[in-house]
Formats: sequence, C-alpha cells, structure tokens
Amino acid sequence: MQGVTVVDHPLVQHKLTIMRKKETSTAGFRRLLREISLLLGYEVTRNLELTTTTIETPIETMEAPTLEGKKLVFASVLRAGNGLLEGLLDLVPAARVAHIGLYRDHETLEAVEYFFKAPSDLADRLAIASIGSTTITSR
Repeated sequence: MQGVTVVDHPLVQHKLTIMRKKETSTAGFRRLLREISLLLGYEVTRNLELTTTTIETPIETMEAPTLEGKKLVFASVLRAGNGLLEGLLDLVPAARVAHIGLYRDHETLEAVEYFFKAPSDLADRLAIASIGSTTITSR
C-alpha cells in the first residue's frame, strides 16, 4: 500500500513482545510504549525536508542542516493514540498537539467524529497522526 511504512525494526518487535507478556507491569508497559513511540517517530520523520543555515561553532562558522518546511503537529486519535504522544514529543518537543475523537458506528462500520481540537494554524503544519498501533503522516 502506497504511503504506508511498516516498521519491522528488531527493537520494536522485541519491545512489543515484552509489552504483551502478562507479567509486564503497568510502569514497564508505559516505559516500553514511550520507547516504541520514539522509534516510530524516528521512522515517520525520516523524510522531513532539510535546508542549511549558518551557525557559529566554538571553532568556526559553518553551514549546518536544519529542518525546513511545515512545522509539525502530532494528532492523537483518542484514546489509544495518547500513549504515543510522550515519545513523539520527546523527539520533537516544539511540535503542537491535536486531539481527535472517533468511534466506529456498529451498523455502518464508518468512523464517526465526536471531538476535534487542533492548533488554529493546522493548515500550515505537517500532521502526524498517532492511532494506538499506527503512526502516519499527512504528506
């Protein structure tokens, strides 16, 4: 499927296995979820555009890479996506956060939106949605 990245990194798979064990504590589960969200965030931001800027180092002036393009907004689909936010925000602390509430209509199986709260400049941002088991980008 185009636009889908499957993250099959050995660390992600290992951490998922530990999370699934019945003896994993709540604190351990949360720690592992944060670690996995960092790894997913790394993958989903892999192709962000870069530009260069001039900076002063202790030794000399140099051209250094910096992010270019739209600022990020992490959109959490309630409630499952909230667990991924901590790691994503550790990775990109300047990102804004949006929250989307959805439920599935049992008859039509269509998603129904019941809540939407996002930054007012959402159109000027690159959205990355976290939906529990999934993190996707709006490219």
